[in-house]
Amino acid sequence: MGEQKVKSTSDSEQIRVFERCLLNDVKALECMLETGMIESGVSRMGAEQELVLINSDYRPCPKCMPILEDLKDPNFTTELGRFNIEFNLAPLMFADNCLQVLETQLHKHIKKVRNVARKHGADIFLSGILPTLRKQDLGLENMTPKPRYHALNEAMNRLRGNKYSIFLRGIDELYLKHDSVMLEACNTSFQVHFQVSAENFARYYNIAQAVAGPVLAAAVNSPLLFGKRLWNETRIAVFQQSTDTRSSPRHIRHNPARVTFGNCWVKESILEIFQEDIARFRVLFAHEVYEEDALQMVADGKAPGLKALQLHNGTIYRWTRPCYGITNGKPHLRIENRLFPSGPTIIDEVANAAFWLGLIKGMTKAYPDITRELDFDDVKANFYAAARGGLKAQFVWPNHETIPAQDLILKQLLPMSREGLQAAGLDSADITRYLDIIEERVSSGRTGAQWMLSSFSELKRTESLDKCLLSIAQAASDREKGGKPVHKWKLAGKADPSKHFVKIEQIMTTDLFTVNPEDSIDLVLNVMHWRHIRHIPVEDNNNRLVGMVNYRSLVNLIREGKLNLDHSLTPVSTIMQTDMPTVQPSTPTQNAIELMRSEGASCLPIVYEEQLVGIVTERDFLTLAAEFLEATAQHQKKKE
Repeated sequence: MGEQKVKSTSDSEQIRVFERCLLNDVKALECMLETGMIESGVSRMGAEQELVLINSDYRPCPKCMPILEDLKDPNFTTELGRFNIEFNLAPLMFADNCLQVLETQLHKHIKKVRNVARKHGADIFLSGILPTLRKQDLGLENMTPKPRYHALNEAMNRLRGNKYSIFLRGIDELYLKHDSVMLEACNTSFQVHFQVSAENFARYYNIAQAVAGPVLAAAVNSPLLFGKRLWNETRIAVFQQSTDTRSSPRHIRHNPARVTFGNCWVKESILEIFQEDIARFRVLFAHEVYEEDALQMVADGKAPGLKALQLHNGTIYRWTRPCYGITNGKPHLRIENRLFPSGPTIIDEVANAAFWLGLIKGMTKAYPDITRELDFDDVKANFYAAARGGLKAQFVWPNHETIPAQDLILKQLLPMSREGLQAAGLDSADITRYLDIIEERVSSGRTGAQWMLSSFSELKRTESLDKCLLSIAQAASDREKGGKPVHKWKLAGKADPSKHFVKIEQIMTTDLFTVNPEDSIDLVLNVMHWRHIRHIPVEDNNNRLVGMVNYRSLVNLIREGKLNLDHSLTPVSTIMQTDMPTVQPSTPTQNAIELMRSEGASCLPIVYEEQLVGIVTERDFLTLAAEFLEATAQHQKKKE
């Protein structure tokens, strides 16, 4: 999706013109492969870094456009959401101290964008999914104002009918409906590229597929979405479901998603993948200008850009993506690793890259033809097992052996990766430094995902959901700046209380006990007694708030003789309050307090898109005040 000059179109003739260019590009690439025009004998590596912009309260900050304008650096570019930024690193020869140079480049670029972001009241965050992200952050108003993103949304809507949904099950469950492709903006990644020769492409690409599960298991960092504990790398499922162009399930036909791991091994060349993707997936965009004749350029001995092929390839989201490019005037092939989430630190990312790159080189010695050793379906299953379970996954490996992720990585894959990096001539100190991080992370079981989940488990004993997520985000941000790899991080503690009450959603209770208008008053009385609560919302069958019953009102009715045991079977609808004030989750807490005071209300329901999502009561504000006073006292004591 790097091409800006695109447009979504349903015009049949325009699509056919683009298809002709696309097929012309494939024929041109085939000629280039046959005549040896593709650069050979050179190994390069490169990377792309995606970032989340956050405010001082660790929420998404939609300021990418002014920040990019101030950066004035072509290496930095937009992503789908206004709260995301991406930068590209210059390719490096895969030799000597390239890993150390990669880390240095990352630090340099991140420092640069962080300094500019701070001028706009923002900071950056490294994580596959920002823990504090909310559904309301994913509205079209937060889509980056670039033609390609609106074209993507229009094309997806045309195929899906504006119906987007996510269903995921982990420790918790999430079922979510949305109206645009903005769900994809949840994800940020660290993408690693590896240049290979045309004659070695199939072998290396198949190895990359084979090791996808194990390397992902060691790198998982995205277990939380909208406050739900889902997969260890939830990003994998979110990306697949948010960009799925299938409008309805076809349980009999083989109908792969546009985000895919693939369906089979590559037998001979990169052409197999491009041809399959053209055959399977409809064109989403068309170029505005078709200025090159790729076949004629090849005949003239020139390297074509293959713009139509690259544009279409950019709309097929393979986790291991084949790439064509031109460096120093020479066309080349690359394998792009899209598996890794962003973060949690720069050194963790470089360690992940080192592990993967070493395996690409080292596995070929142990398994000259991995397709004879593993069934592709097992490799695919390994990948999704890693996304769900991280280091707790079990993998199928050659000889149909089932082996725990930690054992496979520590006993077999790390030694292979080390040998691969040594054979490529990389600096021995760098090899030790980065692979030792993988070894210690895997041995301890402390991935970024596990750190978040363990922190969440500790915090939720005493904190509300929003406070848990805020505390995790604040701790991760602080520790990332400290530079220690994630396996050395302490669990997240309580966040700064001043960040807890900016918006009402940050203090509302979301674990609600509700009743239906037709339920009995007797049920209400018992629920209040069992759960020690004084306010019970009343919802209809569509989860819309229709009333409220509070303990004080019931006591008044009993005192006035309007309610007794004979009325216990009376429906709730006869006594519930229907004119109660409500607010949106994004309402400033101060405004909510003033509303409750003016209305004389002891509780306040929070409603989003006509549905009840939370509630705050007088007790919540008393608790908040106590926390703030305690934090103030502790701060004063430190000053003394």
